Order: sequence, then structure tokens, then C-alpha cells
Amino acid sequence: MRRFLARIKNLFSPDKQLSAQLEHLLGFKPKHLPYYQLALVHRSKLDELARNNERLEYLGDAFIGAIVGEYLFQKYPTQSEGFLTEMRSRIVRRETLNNVANRMGLQKMVQYNNRDRGFERSHIFGNALEALVGAVYLDQGYAKTRTFIIKQLLQKYVDIELMASTDTNYKNQLLNWAQVNKHTLSFDVMESKNERNRRMFSIAIIINDKPFCEGTAFNKKDAGQVAARKALALIAEQDSN
Repeated sequence: MRRFLARIKNLFSPDKQLSAQLEHLLGFKPKHLPYYQLALVHRSKLDELARNNERLEYLGDAFIGAIVGEYLFQKYPTQSEGFLTEMRSRIVRRETLNNVANRMGLQKMVQYNNRDRGFERSHIFGNALEALVGAVYLDQGYAKTRTFIIKQLLQKYVDIELMASTDTNYKNQLLNWAQVNKHTLSFDVMESKNERNRRMFSIAIIINDKPFCEGTAFNKKDAGQVAARKALALIAEQDSN
């Protein structure tokens, strides 16, 4: 155990500097720094399960989902289950959490294989944010974790009112466009490929039996959203000409 913690510590700047960075980021001083050090180690840096942040990511994901769900339930007392479910999904999805993590500056703190440029467009920083929440829970308990998620994440970095008034489901937008304009539309899964030991998925959008554009991501759902966003941008450009 001592060897393991020493190896983790060696990846980081001196403890005092990291502790100060975390205190600024979290809004409180960490009690047990190794939890946070582990939360900031991606598996591309240390592949052994006990030495990277994947287990903490699982823990943090569970708390984010539960606390965001409770927060929305209290904030919108007259809204339907469908609205609450959709809003929670938008907040906890990888794209949103990755954006929050980047705005917080986590991309400067996470230890990962930075020689692989593919990670810069992935969601590893959002995953690290989930792991950080897991570390907060282990270090500070549930009440402090709840306060951290609500005050330091939701209220600082997520515009919930704007999110509630806009539709960011690009796939649904595209399907609605096709229905209104009487076009046939399909999302076709292309062959997946490995890119530096990571599986990539491509989704092709077919409009009126003709290929229109493609989107690529680390899972099929995200690839479909990327493709739909590209298609909507192309349609808007064509309509403006």
C-alpha cells in the first residue's frame, strides 16, 4: 500500500501545491490527499485498476445522479417526471460534465498519456470530475459532497434555466426536421475501428437514401449526436444560401 501511494504521489507536484489547488477548486481543504491524487490519474497513465480513477469515477457518477435528481425535484415542484428525467440526463451526460471540468481547470491537473492527442477530444476530464466527487465523498462524507455538487458545480458552471429552455438533443431536432419536411432519414452505424487501443464508432446520416454526413465518437450515442449536430449545421448553411 505504501509503495502504491508513493507512486501516485510521485506523479504530482509537491503536496502543498496540490492541496492549495484543490482547496481553491473545491471550496474546502482536503483531509486525505491520496483520495484526490487517485481521482486525478487516468488509466492511460497507470492501467492497474487500483492505481487509476475508474472506481472513484463509478462512485462519483452515482452521487452526481442522485444529488442532481434531488436538486431538480426541489427546484421544479410542478414539473413532470419526463421533464425532470430529461433535465437530469442533460446535466449528468458526458458532454456537460466534460465542459464543466474544463471550465474548472481539471484538464491541467489530470495525469494522462498526453502524447495521445485523441484524449484531448474525449471525455476523460468529465470522468475525472466524477472521480473527484467520489474522492470528496470518501474524504468529507455525504453532506459535504451534496454541498460541493450544488454550489461548486451546478450553481457555478451549469445554466439550468437556459438548459431548460433550449433543446440540445440534436438527434431529436433532426428527426423533427425530417418529419416536418417529409424527408426519409436514417442513422446507420458504420464499422467501428480501434484508434490507439480505443474503440471509435462512426454514425452516418442518410437523407432520402443519400449519405449526408458522419459523426465519430467513443460510443454510438455520442457519435449519433455529433453526426446530427453536423447535419443541422449543414442544413442551416444550405438554407441560408
